[in-house]
Parts: sequence; structure tokens; C-alpha cells
Amino acid sequence: MTQLKFDARVSASAAEALEPHVRPVYDVPGARRMAIVEFAHTERTQPAPGSEKEPAVKCRITHLEIPNADQEGAIREAQRALFVQRTAAGTLDDEGEMELSEQTLRLTGGLLHAIEAARLKASVQHWHSYVSRLVHRPELTLTELRHELDQIAGGLKTALVPERGDHSD
Repeated sequence: MTQLKFDARVSASAAEALEPHVRPVYDVPGARRMAIVEFAHTERTQPAPGSEKEPAVKCRITHLEIPNADQEGAIREAQRALFVQRTAAGTLDDEGEMELSEQTLRLTGGLLHAIEAARLKASVQHWHSYVSRLVHRPELTLTELRHELDQIAGGLKTALVPERGDHSD
């Protein structure tokens, strides 16, 4: 697995944004600050074939902004939304609809847009895994492949337009 390493030096712009926070962080052991960070690839190490070394990429912080106390809540919400989308998980139920995991539902805090984003992410992840498994089955006949593609199309349709579940007559 490729290792990510950060250069200890930061750009002049990032250093300027950090400067007012250095002393307050120093004065309070365990202090934390939220930040929006951009980093850029500056160097890579590509070991020779057969070497036991891992490939590595070194990055430098190029831009950085630290919110004030009034802005921190918005940044934390953005961080939470990104975390929910990155870690969204679930399973397909008997009707082929995505059922989000308890942890994912807890992290959404009941926000409808977060639930929908997580459901879509978990669905796409499921169908990506399904397709990846099919790719490694070269013995599939054309009929079997058409059947599998029909399954995928149906699954993606269900992800986009889930059943309402109110089977009232």
C-alpha cells in the first residue's frame, strides 16, 4: 500500500494562516483546531521491483484556513457529512432496496439529505463490487451476461427510485 507522508514545511500562505494559532495551541496542552486544508504532491518514491520498500508520496500543505469560533460548527458539519458519505454502509433487503447500517443511520442524525446520500453511496458501492466480481468470471455465456446486466440495471433503478413500501390497495 502506498504511504502518504507530509513535508514538515508548509507554503507561505498556510504558514500565515497558522501563525495566530501557534501560541494559543502551545499554551493549552491537548488543544485542537479545525482547518480546511489543501495539500499537493511534491515527491514520490517508487521502489524497485522485488524491493521490500513500500511506495510513498510526499505532500506539502499548500493552502490552509482555520475557522473562528462562530464558523467552527459549519466546518464540523461539513466534516461529518464527508465522513458519513465516505463510510456509508448497508445491505440489500429482500426487495433489492438498500438498508443502511445502524451506524450509518446514527451518523446521519436523521437528516434526510444525509440519509439519501449515504443510501446512494452504499448502493453504488454494492453494485460496483457486484460488477467487479463479474469481470473476473470470463466463463460467462452471453445469456448469463445479459441476465447479470439486467440484475445490475434493476438494482441501479431501485437505488435511484426506491419502492415506496406502502403497498396499500
